[in-house]
Amino acid sequence: MSTMSTPAAPPDASRVHGRVQDRYGALARQVNSADLGGQASAVSCCGPAASAASSCCGPTSSVTLDLASFDLVSANGEPTSSVAATLYAADQLSDLPDSVTAISLGCGNPTAIAGLRPGQTVLDLGSGGGIDCFLAARQVGPGGRVIGLDMTTDMIRLARRNAKKLGLTNVEFRWGEIEEMPVDDASVDVIISNCVINLSPDKPQVFREALRVLKAGGELAVSDMVFEVSIPDALRGDLDSWAGCVAGAWLEADYVEAIRRAGFRDVEVVSRDYLPISQVLSEGDIAALQAQANGHLDGTPLDRVMASIKVRARKS
Repeated sequence: MSTMSTPAAPPDASRVHGRVQDRYGALARQVNSADLGGQASAVSCCGPAASAASSCCGPTSSVTLDLASFDLVSANGEPTSSVAATLYAADQLSDLPDSVTAISLGCGNPTAIAGLRPGQTVLDLGSGGGIDCFLAARQVGPGGRVIGLDMTTDMIRLARRNAKKLGLTNVEFRWGEIEEMPVDDASVDVIISNCVINLSPDKPQVFREALRVLKAGGELAVSDMVFEVSIPDALRGDLDSWAGCVAGAWLEADYVEAIRRAGFRDVEVVSRDYLPISQVLSEGDIAALQAQANGHLDGTPLDRVMASIKVRARKS
């Protein structure tokens, strides 16, 4: 039988939620302001950020994930300065406005593994500016429906404005927390999420809620950040690190096991892309991480400590 370690207790949930709302609200206001006549600059979460970008993954008080220093390569292998182009194919982005692509706050492309079909109902957990909702809306067509869920009011406002620009009538955005989804039981065919569940202080509850709102046979398809080794407890307690997609990330094995324990079947890690640890943690945090693992990181190389994974699972 699979076992699951117990991660260090996170800070109080309301404090985590508050810090996340503050940070992502500021990013949304930045894009809203630029869209209304200000100067735009790309922002990102757990994917590479463009030059002079504001990255939600760093820098923070102890996290130095400044992905602006990464070499950016688009989905077709060409150099690019666009965050979204590193995660999505060019034809997916061709008709999306800057107010959508400039705030690509994810670490993957969950629609790529969701296998969406016309007529389905899709729920996006932590929908941000709406990019994954808009891509899903294309796939499910006018007979389908996409619900974006976010707990940051500025993000909801931005996403609704983006949907209006695109003329999409099959997408709606709701305010709510992913630990308590304002969605009816057994009403959704597919749940997607892009680098958001790691921000939750109660991931098992998120997966239980996901199971509740999915129809029988429904699918969960998420991209998220995970660690391959345990991280120091002090980092777990850092609110800025939580908001930066780092402190809330679980061990991959625990993340997958939590999905199984919620009641999902056919749980599969579809892909795994590693991030250089020097771009994720400060030198002090790396030293603490090495000390916690007796200097050897349990045999795990530094460039295999943290990863962006895509996970798929199904409800019976």
